[in-house]
Amino acid sequence: MIATTEYERLREAVGLVDRSVRGKLRLTGAEAADYLQGQVTNDVTALEPGTGLYAALLNHKGKMLTDMRVLRGEDFIWVDTEPAGLPAIVRNAGMFSIGRDVRHEDVSAGYAILSLVGPEARAALDNPPPQAEHSFTEGEHGMYVATDLGVDVICPIEDVAAVREALGVEQVSEEAAECLRIESGRPRFSIDVGTETIPQEAGLNERAVSFTKGCYVGQETVARLHYKGKPNRHLRGLRLQEPVSPGDEISFGDRVVGSVGSAAVSPAYGPIALAVVRREAEPGATVAVGTSAVEATVADLPFSD
Repeated sequence: MIATTEYERLREAVGLVDRSVRGKLRLTGAEAADYLQGQVTNDVTALEPGTGLYAALLNHKGKMLTDMRVLRGEDFIWVDTEPAGLPAIVRNAGMFSIGRDVRHEDVSAGYAILSLVGPEARAALDNPPPQAEHSFTEGEHGMYVATDLGVDVICPIEDVAAVREALGVEQVSEEAAECLRIESGRPRFSIDVGTETIPQEAGLNERAVSFTKGCYVGQETVARLHYKGKPNRHLRGLRLQEPVSPGDEISFGDRVVGSVGSAAVSPAYGPIALAVVRREAEPGATVAVGTSAVEATVADLPFSD
């Protein structure tokens, strides 16, 4: 059960969530940006130092191998991703950067990511980043990266204790922070979306896909679906009569149309969840979830009153 005090702190002030478990890769070399440009869905070469973007790595059928945050520095490119997605990025870098001036280093064990979540996140920093998501600055405690819900502090792992103390921000539970993410309708790779998901099905085209850049793996499928097709599935919200669990099947009539991804009991909205469901389960439809047939209403995202 989410502590209401933690939830309110994140909505009204700021709390700290340790997300150091994310996979982290550092790319260097004169051709690092060009290499990544040909592999991921978004426009890496258009980035100026101090900016970043969200992107996906796809297979040749347009299905996601992982998603990632990409940050461009003066002489490096930083990539971080869900732990389940790191092997795909490392494997890709090892295979497709051969013969190019690109070096990649898995720095997952060497760096921490401390997420400051809440409207007062910037007040804790000496050199806060611009408001634009994925923009970043260098500060006393490391690299400060703007997020949709606050700021991430990326620092060497050996400095974590000192950085926590200097920030002076109280830690909150992962569950409280996840509740805000679910409310905002942002999916997580390996939880809400996975290797059978095409970006458009997850509602990621606007954030993760450039339709004006050059070629990348999986582009043909993504472009064809965007310009000429209709996805068979969509990321939706569920407003539930009672709590359910990730993985519970979702039925619409006599047909299974999806399964629950992330789920929470929101102090603002009650039991809610994210799910990629078949398109016939449109917003407003009533579905049944799990073996107990918990009633739920399909909702647009983000959740709202």
